[in-house]
Amino acid sequence: MSAVWTLKALGLGAVGLTLSVEVLGWFFRRFGSKGFLKEVIFFPTEFACVEHVFEPTLQCLCPLPHGLETSLARLLRHVLSAKSTLDICVFAFSNMDLSRAVLALHSRGLVIRILIDKDYGGITGSQIGPLRRAGIRVRYDSGAVHMHHKFALVDGRRLVTGSLNWTLQAVQKNKENVMVTEEPRLVTPFVQEFQRLWDANDPEGCGRAAPPPQQGTERQGTERQGTERQGTERQGTERKGTERQGTERQGTERKGTERQGTERKGT
Repeated sequence: MSAVWTLKALGLGAVGLTLSVEVLGWFFRRFGSKGFLKEVIFFPTEFACVEHVFEPTLQCLCPLPHGLETSLARLLRHVLSAKSTLDICVFAFSNMDLSRAVLALHSRGLVIRILIDKDYGGITGSQIGPLRRAGIRVRYDSGAVHMHHKFALVDGRRLVTGSLNWTLQAVQKNKENVMVTEEPRLVTPFVQEFQRLWDANDPEGCGRAAPPPQQGTERQGTERQGTERQGTERQGTERKGTERQGTERQGTERKGTERQGTERKGT
């Protein structure tokens, strides 16, 4: 009897252990990530001054409401929380407040990388030009279709993503959403995707297109073409002049020959 009860006890113990492991796994999946940052922000933002986000002690005198934690202020705080790196992958970037935040991080010595769609990197009002001139590294997606991502990675551990383009229109007028999280299972795929796109659009890589040319470069090319066209026309004019002179010379020589023949007959 003791052997039978021992086997039963061992069987029940094994079942209990299996159930305990399953329950613990479910509990961890359901509640284990509660300590990670999770926040949702909706746009359009309220019209208010955001100067306190950049300079908390500054007394701003603009007519907008002050000290409000608007949607834009919350987004700016997440961007400005970066301590070492900031990776930005957006379709369009024209919002001056977000550009100011990126420039502020750059002035602190952070490593900043920006990926932008090749067609929207140079639109009117784009902040890509000022950011590049400040020394921030920018790469243009060279794919045949639009690079429509809208996410940023703060220190490689905080993900800021959603429908929001970093534009004035999206921030102040559109109905948009942004999710902020530090949960590794969500952050890691975005880190990998950014690095993949960054490597794929290296302008020094084989077969990769360089950044879109500046307007000055295009103007120089046009002027060069005009100079070459003028040179070709000048050569054509000189050629015509030479041919005309040759024709006139031949005519003069022919007349002289005919005159000599007439004089010879008269003699």
